[in-house]
Amino acid sequence: MSDALPSGSTIGILGGGQLGRMLSAAASRLGFRTHIYEPSADCPASHVAHRTTTAAYDDADALAAFAQSVDVVTYEFENVPTGALDLIEAQAPIRPNRRALAISQDRLAEKQFLQGLGLATAPFAQVDTLDDLQTALNSIGAPAILKTRRFGYDGKGQVRLNTNNEPATALATLEGAPAILEGFVDFSLEASVIAARGLDGAVSAYDPGENVHEGGILRTTAVPARLTAAQRNDAVLLAGKVLNALDYTGVIGVELFVTPRGLIVNEFAPRVHNSGHWTQNGCTVDQFEQHIRAITGWPLGDGARHSDVRMENLIGDDIVRVPDLAAEPATALHLYGKADTRPGRKMGHVNRVLGPVR
Repeated sequence: MSDALPSGSTIGILGGGQLGRMLSAAASRLGFRTHIYEPSADCPASHVAHRTTTAAYDDADALAAFAQSVDVVTYEFENVPTGALDLIEAQAPIRPNRRALAISQDRLAEKQFLQGLGLATAPFAQVDTLDDLQTALNSIGAPAILKTRRFGYDGKGQVRLNTNNEPATALATLEGAPAILEGFVDFSLEASVIAARGLDGAVSAYDPGENVHEGGILRTTAVPARLTAAQRNDAVLLAGKVLNALDYTGVIGVELFVTPRGLIVNEFAPRVHNSGHWTQNGCTVDQFEQHIRAITGWPLGDGARHSDVRMENLIGDDIVRVPDLAAEPATALHLYGKADTRPGRKMGHVNRVLGPVR
């Protein structure tokens, strides 16, 4: 702890959504203050943070003042503009580091990085033109998924190609954005590993969770996942390989497909992750506190799971179920304080504690 930030230090968080909100709450439990930087007014994180700057990511004066006010900076989403990071990093350390962020921002770079570590991925090909797409389809086959290389999330920025799809139409839907074609993976289930690496290089991983997506959006995560002991071990080891290769500091989410041929890495997110929300009620130290510990130089907490948990996202009109959910036994509500309800918008989540680990 000699080099760790003391309680009372200020953590800057880029992004003011629900992840920033939960990071702020976790930081406050350890005596830290948080300063949110977010372009939108009345963001969820502003309700619980010590301070909020509402400004654009190209506002050099606001970025400089923000960086001067904090002791370390982290982020709750991947698509922070490079120019903003340049201004901040001149005055405050950014954790996780810029390399992890840059790789995760580009699906092609991410796939190439993962394969360079000897990890299995879906077959993929770079697509910049219609000829590229046709060549990729001839090699990879269909069904396949055409995705923008940057900025897509929760099913956005992608289109599925079947054998009868018109490639030109599919490419046009991406409106000229650089793209990647990914082959379809025949998997038995989707899983993810939430893991952390400290400033001292120590690594701690949570139990893998089993994920169910609907319409490209995570609906539920359950622990324990239906994995063999060998699969659980392999999942944790590959997450550790990614962390060490990136010289990473903080929490990472690594999404996986479970196939008869082994584990295939879908993608990683250099931040706390939706599929790790179960840790709030299944572990003594949840993913949000673990991230705060890592980026401030504190020892990592014990990530052992004490309970079986099923996390369910509350999406759009699911928010009307809150009164009934609040009456359910062994159920923990986590609401994000969002005023506007929209289809596909995450309004909160609920953790159902199913009992102690057996």
